[in-house]
Amino acid sequence: MTKKFTPNFLSAEVLYKSIVSPLLSNDEGADAEKLTQLALNSLGQASIYRNWPGFSKALKLLSKELRIEDHRLEQRLFGCHFQNPLGLAAGFDKNGVAAGIWHHFGFGFAELGTVTWYAQKGNPKPRLFRLAEEQAALNRMGFNNNGAEIMKLTLERQKLKLVGQRPAIIGLNFGKSKIISLEQAPDDYASSIRLLAPLADYVVINVSSPNTPGLRDLQNTTQLRRLIERLRRLPGCPPLIVKIAPDLNNQEIDDLAKLAFEEGLAGIIAVNTSLNRLGLENRVITQTGLTLSQEAGGLSGAPLKQRAIEVIRRLRKAAGPELPLIGVGGIDSPKAAWDRISAGASLLQVYTGWIFKGPTLAPNILQGLLNQLEKNRLSHISEAVGSEIPWL
Repeated sequence: MTKKFTPNFLSAEVLYKSIVSPLLSNDEGADAEKLTQLALNSLGQASIYRNWPGFSKALKLLSKELRIEDHRLEQRLFGCHFQNPLGLAAGFDKNGVAAGIWHHFGFGFAELGTVTWYAQKGNPKPRLFRLAEEQAALNRMGFNNNGAEIMKLTLERQKLKLVGQRPAIIGLNFGKSKIISLEQAPDDYASSIRLLAPLADYVVINVSSPNTPGLRDLQNTTQLRRLIERLRRLPGCPPLIVKIAPDLNNQEIDDLAKLAFEEGLAGIIAVNTSLNRLGLENRVITQTGLTLSQEAGGLSGAPLKQRAIEVIRRLRKAAGPELPLIGVGGIDSPKAAWDRISAGASLLQVYTGWIFKGPTLAPNILQGLLNQLEKNRLSHISEAVGSEIPWL
């Protein structure tokens, strides 16, 4: 059974259910973007002052409640040692303000960004919509971030431990600046990565967000190969991973798997948000009065679950057993996590599901994975990767 917590007045579970969950229970609750920013402002202060007695004590209590430590969950992939396979997906901590404390929430790694070379305001508001009944979200944020140079200062201010010595792996997710053409994109990505590479355990080339015009054209193998070859020439470039869309067809997925092998990519993240409305075409966004089919932006959360599994399974078949895959999209329960690993993912990421389910989702998932290992008489999580063993 998944881990059960003994509630106390100040536990993360009780505070989340009593304060945050009611705000997320309907579409017209607290503004999704403002709520996220409010949380990040607090987390950013906690990260800067995490070694001060008051903050330190609170974070230790958080760790005690949310962290699961077990050698069966540890893995070494693309030169990085992961304490567990569950990470925070890119898009939440866009500017890396809470980089120093994500391990306290039970994560084995956190992916920060997406960051671009030029600071960007993003698309006009409103641009983030909650679909409470479906446990989903629609966003058209548009890579809003403070830019690579400010992120560097933000990370340095937190006085993080050196790469390889941190309690959780930190990945940095990079996108193309909106004002830069596709032809200039390799140099744009290279500028950001060159500046931030010393602070990253791994880096992600985000070529799959649907909210930057033309960005997904970089998933074309010719364009992507040109981009990868440019980035691999950077001195001290960390392991390179590409993040792909769920809306690719089977041939495009196979071609990307082949490219990853040929170019020596460290892995593939599947998947980003979807332009497909996945059966929710007529769902009305209450804030605008328009249906999902009429609204721009990418869909995330529970409706993406089945398509995300299909893409992971296709990638695993095309790429073989060696290429690390990171599964994301609709992971909101221990079963969803196990299904993604069984389909071929070595690592997992959560975002929308974590928002709706709360901070105890992380330990519940990890304990659920351990329970499945025991039920299937497996000694390590790596034995489950691509095994197609069903949830018991």
